[in-house]
Amino acid sequence: MDEFQVAIAALSAVVLFLYGLQGFSSELQKLGGVALKEWLSRVTANRWYGFAIGAACTALVQSSSATTSLAVALVDAGIIRFGGSLGILLGANVGTTATAWLVSMKLTGIGPICIVAGTLIGALPWRGSMVGKAIFYFGLVFFALDLIGGALRPLQQAPWFSDALLHARSPIIGIALGALFTALVQSSSVTTGLAIVLVQQAMLPVDAAVAIVVGANVGSTSTALLSSVAMSPAARDTAVANLLFNLTGAILFMPLIGALSAQLGAATSAAMAVATAHLLFNLGIALLFLPILPRVEALVARWRRTGVG
Repeated sequence: MDEFQVAIAALSAVVLFLYGLQGFSSELQKLGGVALKEWLSRVTANRWYGFAIGAACTALVQSSSATTSLAVALVDAGIIRFGGSLGILLGANVGTTATAWLVSMKLTGIGPICIVAGTLIGALPWRGSMVGKAIFYFGLVFFALDLIGGALRPLQQAPWFSDALLHARSPIIGIALGALFTALVQSSSVTTGLAIVLVQQAMLPVDAAVAIVVGANVGSTSTALLSSVAMSPAARDTAVANLLFNLTGAILFMPLIGALSAQLGAATSAAMAVATAHLLFNLGIALLFLPILPRVEALVARWRRTGVG
């Protein structure tokens, strides 16, 4: 298989992965319906509840972009307050690490099982059909990740590919690459899943993968930023706050990437080290900002009034 065929195969698998993510998220949102939105409006008044909801919802739908975009839309619709959305944003960052853990534990093999099970359940009448579709798309996500890993395996022998990946060992370059790729594909789960697959195949060092994953968190904010452009000022504030959280975290975490990667890599497998670093990064952001969310709310609102945001 030549390099062009490898590239087409890998790109096709990434498209399939994105399709699976979008389908899975869409089916779960249909299952929640109006009742979910009404419930969110009540519980997000408490920042800690909002954080828990954001984490749980994102772990379920496997997409922080979907959760944050939904939060922005709910703020725009007046269902939840801007302040109430901030806890959801922080929780979404933590919840998105579920994909990394599943991939690092090599559970992508459940993909075909879920595809078959989802198809069978989807043939049932009424509510069972929607549940089946959600299971089908969940399986498709991990089946596509396996396809990506298989498609990229021949590149292990390509010096140019290895050299390009090694440039990501520079934290700044790694974070920039992760942010750019995530903004292009509109899914941090694609970026983190791909980074861990490459680590498992010994094609990417742990520190480079961690930098890329940190960048993916920054790049994931682009979805909410784009969707908020035509929305209310409060919705735009929500998107800006999401960027503030992740960008601040990336700047603070950048000097620690090398030492943390070395310690985690010595204590566990390379893939688990990346997943652990991903979790620590997002937990660190949450612990930093959750206690001061009222101040963040006031700061972002003040930026808007003064024309900065």
